[in-house]
Amino acid sequence: MTAFDKHVCEIFCFDEEKVNRIKREVTVTEGLGQMFKALGDETRIKIIYALSREELCVCDVAQIINATVAAASHHLRLLKAQGLAKSRKQGKMVFYSLDDACVKTIIEAALEHFKGEHGKKR
Repeated sequence: MTAFDKHVCEIFCFDEEKVNRIKREVTVTEGLGQMFKALGDETRIKIIYALSREELCVCDVAQIINATVAAASHHLRLLKAQGLAKSRKQGKMVFYSLDDACVKTIIEAALEHFKGEHGKKR
């Protein structure tokens, strides 16, 4: 028996009613991958975390992530395009904040899972 054999059914059969029901239900996740793709970058996670603390201008974000203003702006535009951040212009400054409180909840839950359940403290 190979390692692969331990992780698959020995025969092929499935519960047709259950499969059809769940197949319909999982369609609600369509498009969710794009949000997680945006969050799948360490720099953008730092930006989202920082924005969950308070509204920041592009220059603030650049300093927080140790990047150029152009790089920070690029990441912020991507987060805005995904609906994760929003911006407002005040004079010559552009300020960003989270566009949805749910994003803060996702990050907090992920941090809790990462630190608590796995005992990995940074």
